[in-house]
Amino acid sequence: MYYVFKDLFFPPVSDADEEGVLAVGGDLSSERLQLAYKNGIFPWFNEGDPILWWAPDPRMVLFFDELVISKSMRKILDKKMFKVTYNKNFRDVISNCQQIKRDGQNGTWISDEMIEAYCKLNIEGVAKSVEVWQDDALVGGLYGIDLGHVFCGESMFSKVSNASKTAFIALALYLKKENYKLLDCQVYNPHLESLGCREIVRDDFMSILNSK
Repeated sequence: MYYVFKDLFFPPVSDADEEGVLAVGGDLSSERLQLAYKNGIFPWFNEGDPILWWAPDPRMVLFFDELVISKSMRKILDKKMFKVTYNKNFRDVISNCQQIKRDGQNGTWISDEMIEAYCKLNIEGVAKSVEVWQDDALVGGLYGIDLGHVFCGESMFSKVSNASKTAFIALALYLKKENYKLLDCQVYNPHLESLGCREIVRDDFMSILNSK
């Protein structure tokens, strides 16, 4: 069921349709974005279209004990082919996520408006990034929303092989060390599955999200 709204409000996630769309409309203000993520909701829409808010069932997540690091990736990590930093170049990371070409996709859902909204969240300490460097060049990374016990991953990019995997693995290991409960990856894709992510029912995801 779709809701058009102007007030700072979201319906319960159980109202989402079969595809996971919960609501349409609103804006990308910091207040609305933070309210969304705290309630298991995220924006995903094409530039020029109304804002769509999603709460899919099932939900793709990573439990840190289930992280898969292949033998080839372990060799890359052991050789220290990349340098990883945290939250040092957020705008560059999200801009690269916008610009990177992806198989099977024409254009990107990361609009200029969305970049500015998430950069504001970064300044406010809510949105954070992981950067992967090679020879002082930014070659990969990811960004998302940090809720303190759950990290909501949004997008990642890679300019050289294994750079985005390095970012993902580094983030997962960091979050595990800091006792986060899970890494939210939103919706299924085979690349995430290869790293150990799996789908869980939305009710289970919401229970973890609401536990602090």
